[in-house]
Amino acid sequence: MIRAVIVSAADIGRDLEGTVLFRRNVERRVADDAEEVRKIADEARIDVIVIDSATPGAGLIINALRQDPITRPTAIVALGRSEFDFSHLELLEAGANAILPLPPGPDWDDRLTRLIHVPVRRETRFAVDLAIEGGMRSGQRFAGRALNLSVHGILIECRHSLGVGDDLRLAFEMPPEGGVRGTGTVVRQSAPHRFGVELTSVAGDGRVLSKRFVESGGPDCPPRRGV
Repeated sequence: MIRAVIVSAADIGRDLEGTVLFRRNVERRVADDAEEVRKIADEARIDVIVIDSATPGAGLIINALRQDPITRPTAIVALGRSEFDFSHLELLEAGANAILPLPPGPDWDDRLTRLIHVPVRRETRFAVDLAIEGGMRSGQRFAGRALNLSVHGILIECRHSLGVGDDLRLAFEMPPEGGVRGTGTVVRQSAPHRFGVELTSVAGDGRVLSKRFVESGGPDCPPRRGV
């Protein structure tokens, strides 16, 4: 059973009724604010929090949920009226994992399902080569350090100035599995000089290698959940 909490000031059930959220194996709860979400989380595990970007104070609600130890690891999805809009940046910066558009598109369910099943992340300390793609800084290269890794995302620490929405090319080595190369998008800034990057594409068998590396764990790099 998947448990979802929907936060919205309006009834958006009709907009979502054709999505995975309305399948029989999904238990849906509705909440008005962060405190109500916390109470639901105290009762039972929550797999995903879906918040309408039109909800007053949506960014503050997301930030409060990211600060709470109980809801911090939970996937948070913000619903927008477009695939990506600058007005949504504050929601990503507050801690939303992704913006999914309304009305839902053909890949909507796949993207949400991937976020619901938040992969295990392994703490790391290896170097990452980065380059910006697009914009006036396109091609600019710099170095960073991976702090944790999952099959679909990486937390990077670097001194270079990055912004939410920046597209990157990146490459790193995972001893003893080997090298990974691909592209990613900065989806949030978790702290000064720390950036959450969604891996949008990975060359070759890079995801298989990443999965093997993450699941292997180790006494010095214990697997954990969350971003």
